Amino acid sequence: MFTHTIPALFTPDECARIIDLAESGEMREGGLVGGVQHASIRRARINWLDDQGDALFVMERIMRGVAEANREAFRFDITDFHERLQVASYDESDEGHYDWHSDIGDGAIARQRKLTIVVQLSEPALYDGGALDLNLGSAEWAAPRPIGTATLFASFMLHRVAPVTRGRRYSLTCWCHGPSFR
Repeated sequence: MFTHTIPALFTPDECARIIDLAESGEMREGGLVGGVQHASIRRARINWLDDQGDALFVMERIMRGVAEANREAFRFDITDFHERLQVASYDESDEGHYDWHSDIGDGAIARQRKLTIVVQLSEPALYDGGALDLNLGSAEWAAPRPIGTATLFASFMLHRVAPVTRGRRYSLTCWCHGPSFR
């Protein structure tokens, strides 16, 4: 099994608080792929949250959710959380999206990604499009959209965020790290 869902990992009020934390910092263009700007691949604004201070509750909840999901569904060797939490905003004004990709990359840290967790921060009625789709080989699977729901999947899986056609979609992403797959 390469996907797992945790309904209501965060409450709607907590999701709004996470968005406020991200928006209180500088949201930056998130079209960088491999250090190069590729708006055709990704159009989003992103901000990084620290795992301390006001955002400590976010990381603590993510860690509990990942531990439970990993025991139940994945059984991956997860040893670290090397990267900060990422909040992404996909807006209709520029057809915010992220084309098909996997989260395992060439960098030293990106090579260690084992598990990806994406939390839906927006109310689904506030936007159209913007589905988090995973490629399951013979089919595509759309992640559940209720606010606060977390979707976990193996970081090597191909996935995308479809273009947002109305409104704005916010999501929170965290990567879990460990030794190379064998």
